[in-house]
Amino acid sequence: MSLLKIHPSDNVAVDTETGHKSALSDIRKGEDIIKYGFPIGHATADIQKGEHVHTHNMATSLSGKLDYKYEPDAALHKDVACADTEGRTVMAYERADGNIGIRNDIWIINTVGCVNKTAEELSRRSGAFCFTHPYGCSQLGGDHETTQKILRGLVRHPNAGGVLVLGLGCENNNIDEFKKVLGTVDEDRVKFLNAQSFENEIEEGIRLITELKKTASADKRVSVPVSRLRVGLKCGGSDGFSGITANPLIGMFSDWLCGQGGSTVLTEVPEMFGAEQILMNRCTDAAVFDKTVRLINDFKDYYTRHDQVIYENPSPGNKAGGITTLEEKSLGCTQKGGTSPVVDVLTYGDTVRKNGLNLLNGPGNDMVAVTNLTAAGCHMILFSTGRGTPLGAPVPTVKIGTNRDISRRKSNWIDFDAGPMIDGVDLQKDFIEYCLEVAEGKETENERNAYREIAIFKDGVTL
Repeated sequence: MSLLKIHPSDNVAVDTETGHKSALSDIRKGEDIIKYGFPIGHATADIQKGEHVHTHNMATSLSGKLDYKYEPDAALHKDVACADTEGRTVMAYERADGNIGIRNDIWIINTVGCVNKTAEELSRRSGAFCFTHPYGCSQLGGDHETTQKILRGLVRHPNAGGVLVLGLGCENNNIDEFKKVLGTVDEDRVKFLNAQSFENEIEEGIRLITELKKTASADKRVSVPVSRLRVGLKCGGSDGFSGITANPLIGMFSDWLCGQGGSTVLTEVPEMFGAEQILMNRCTDAAVFDKTVRLINDFKDYYTRHDQVIYENPSPGNKAGGITTLEEKSLGCTQKGGTSPVVDVLTYGDTVRKNGLNLLNGPGNDMVAVTNLTAAGCHMILFSTGRGTPLGAPVPTVKIGTNRDISRRKSNWIDFDAGPMIDGVDLQKDFIEYCLEVAEGKETENERNAYREIAIFKDGVTL
C-alpha cells in the first residue's frame, strides 16, 4: 500500500489505490483528524498507527451557525503564470449586448412544464436543444421568482445564437408576465410562442426556429481575449482523490483565468461548510465578507427550517470513495476556487458582474448546481468526479476524472484524466490548452452524447 501525505501537519495519509485514509500515528479518542492541514473531524475511538480511518472511528466536529471574523489573508492570490498561455485569445461569437458565446446553439426554453412534450417534439424535428422542467405554474413567492430568474438567465445566455420561448398561455409564468422579468431582448434572436394561440403549435414552432437558425447562421467566430470567459466550477460523485488531483487542477485553472482577467464561479454552498473561513479570509473587502457570511448562515437556516441536520453529508458514494465527513469534503471541494480573492457573492438568478472568483448561492445537487452556473452566464463548466456521472448542463460540461480508473472505465463520460497528478505529474498547461480548445468548439462528452439537462431549485409551496 502506497500512502500520500498531503500536508506536513496531517496525521492521516491517503492510500493511492483506494483513496481511503490511514493513520500516520496513534490518535486518541476525541483528538482531531488532520488532512489538508486542517481538522476534518475527530476520532470516536482510539486509532492505532496504520489503522483505516473512516466512518467507523471518526465523525464530524461541525455544529450549527457560527460567528465569523473577517481576517483578510495577507498572502492573497498571486497570478498563476504558465508558459505559452499568457495573453491568450479564443475564437468566440460576439454578441450585441457585449457578451461572447462559445457556442451558437438554438435553444427552446419553456415558461412552464405543461409544454415539455411539445418542446421535445420541436427539438426532435428541428435539432434545437430543449431543457424541460416541471415549474412555471402553481408556484408562490420565492419559488416563482427563482424559476423566472433561472429561465431569464437561460434565455439571455450568450451560448445561444437564438432562443424560442415556449409557453402554454394560462400559466402563472405566462409569456407576458415572463417578459416583465426578461427585459429587452433582440427580437431577431428571441422568439415567443404561446401554444394555446395556434391551431398547430408544432408547425408554428418549426417556422420560428427556422427563422432563428437563419439569423444564427450568419454568426462567425472572432478572436477575443480569454478575459471575457466565464467558467463554472463544480464537483459531483467525489472520492478521496478529488482534493488531491482534479479539484486542485481546476483551482489552478481558476487562478490562471482570474489572473488573465476572466471570471470563475464556485457554488455548492453546503460543501463550503467547514472550509468557509478560508474563503471568507480571501474576500476582497468587508462588504464581500458580510455577503459570504450571509451566504453560509442563510443556507444553514434553510436546513434547520426544514428540521434537517446541517451536516448530513457526504453521500454514500462519497463515503465509498474514501470521504468521511463534510469538513473533509469541503476542504477538497473548495480547492476548485484556487487561491484567488473572492470578488463577489451571487444569489439565484444573478449573472456574473465582476471579473475574478465569484461565489454562487445554491445546493450541491449536481443538476441544480450546473443549472445555476449556466443561468449565471458561465460559458462552460469544469466538473470533477471520482465516481463518474453522465450529467451535462446546457453549456459544455468538462468532466475531469480524479483517478485513472474512472477515466479509463467511463471514457464516454470523462473528458480529462487528472489521475496522473497522484504521481506528481504536472497537468496544468495541458488542462489550460484543453479548456481553451473546448471554448473554441471542441465537443465535450456531454455534448457528443446529447446529455443536457436543467433542474430549478424549489423551497416552497406548490398549489
